[in-house]
Amino acid sequence: MSGTLIELPSVERKLGKTMVTLIKDDLTALPVDGFVFYAREDLALGSGYGNAIQQRGGAAVKKELDAIGSVGMGEAVITTAGAMKARYIIHACGPKFHEPDLEAKLRRTMRSALELADRHDLKTVAFPPMGYGFYGVPLDLCATVMLEEIAAVLEDRTTSLEKIIICVTDKREYDAWKDRVAQFFG
Repeated sequence: MSGTLIELPSVERKLGKTMVTLIKDDLTALPVDGFVFYAREDLALGSGYGNAIQQRGGAAVKKELDAIGSVGMGEAVITTAGAMKARYIIHACGPKFHEPDLEAKLRRTMRSALELADRHDLKTVAFPPMGYGFYGVPLDLCATVMLEEIAAVLEDRTTSLEKIIICVTDKREYDAWKDRVAQFFG
């Protein structure tokens, strides 16, 4: 079996008027109003999705980030997405590795990203597993905190958000999310 791709079905649940969807895809290729990039304090794009943003978005994104300069822990800023299908990128600075108050910082980061998307009247926004992978946030903690914060924002107020996408990159990430999405938004 060489090169076999596993298709994973999307999981969709509705909370109020907002659809929460889990998919396996490339975050930077989605045709959404905005997607969230897990940013560093200095807003340097780095590798991984940062590299994809630089290549696909063009120089405009980096120019906007250079003008902003930096972002504090738990805060988020927004730029255009350059030549990508998305209109905007929300750069959210979250905790890294095993620093103190990891969960509280991740919650603040999620809340900042969601509130920024709402303030800019975005209808569709996509999130990666925030901090999981390179920055060492445990997958279970990541999934639980993200879904709790999404639910809290959707339950607390009227929002412009019609669709929130959680975009994973592989089956292991997908499996960690699929039952939780059904549980939180069942």
